[in-house]
Amino acid sequence: MTTRIVTVDIGGTHARFALADIADDGAISLGEPATLHTRDHASFQTAWEHFAEMQGGTLPEAVSIAIAGPVGGEIIRFTNNPWVIRPALIPEKLGAERYTVINDFGAVGHAVACAGPEHFIHLAGPDEPLPGSGTLSVVGPGTGLGVAHVWRDGAGYYRVQATEGGHVEFAPLDTIEDAILARLRQRYRRVSAERVVSGPGLVDIYEALAALEGRAIQQLDDRTLWERGTSGEDSLAAAAVDRFCLSLGSFAGDIALAQGASGVVIAGGLGLRIKDTLLRSGFANRFTAKGRFAELMARLPVKLITHPQPGLFGAAAAFAKEHLS
Repeated sequence: MTTRIVTVDIGGTHARFALADIADDGAISLGEPATLHTRDHASFQTAWEHFAEMQGGTLPEAVSIAIAGPVGGEIIRFTNNPWVIRPALIPEKLGAERYTVINDFGAVGHAVACAGPEHFIHLAGPDEPLPGSGTLSVVGPGTGLGVAHVWRDGAGYYRVQATEGGHVEFAPLDTIEDAILARLRQRYRRVSAERVVSGPGLVDIYEALAALEGRAIQQLDDRTLWERGTSGEDSLAAAAVDRFCLSLGSFAGDIALAQGASGVVIAGGLGLRIKDTLLRSGFANRFTAKGRFAELMARLPVKLITHPQPGLFGAAAAFAKEHLS
């Protein structure tokens, strides 16, 4: 028997919808995703109705929704779009009697737990599969910096814990990062790791490097800097991208130490876009540069999840765990 659900991944700009079939053995088959702009819809319900029209007018009476933000309250509001979701009204408004609401990076944790080995590539450490037991640290740079951990018992059972680990203090490791921190401290009383290890953080890295060299600072957005840095057309932008990779390696290693990880997964759309750059960068060296624990860190496999829709897939996995286990 197969259970069909709607799986949804809502961010500030886009809401992604797909149908997912969940087999009795837990295998998940994801349909073709539809991406809707949140600005084009007055509410989540109208977006839901639009997706229903795309599917011929009817949808399954089960849904799993991954949301970019806290999900514990009676009312869920979004930072970058005007939608409001009241989970208790989902059966009435959407006709879905069974539902799961989960933080978006929690959904990524479920994707890490359930995706097959074909959805991971090797980044650092021993080139071996992720361990089937113990803790996996999951770090996802994107618009922000997501952190979660997945605990597996070795017999198929797992738990996911989303965290706010991206908001720990940024920890410089050399004089260049000291300069980045000093620049950011002029703007923020407290500088979190997310200020540096995120997509928008590249702007501050770039401007700090320009100031170090006494260059005039060009006002460029992060998308332009990522393009110019990864293509190599701008050497200063390329240096900023490399510095981002170093800082990501340091941060991922810190999280692995804090969580007692036996393996690490880098997730998020940004990590996937720069995978070739990450492999060539100093990410791996920075990951293991933990003083007396360097040898321990070198034993941890570090992977990049390459599933094209980890939020949608993970939301479906979270539904299966809550309702079908």
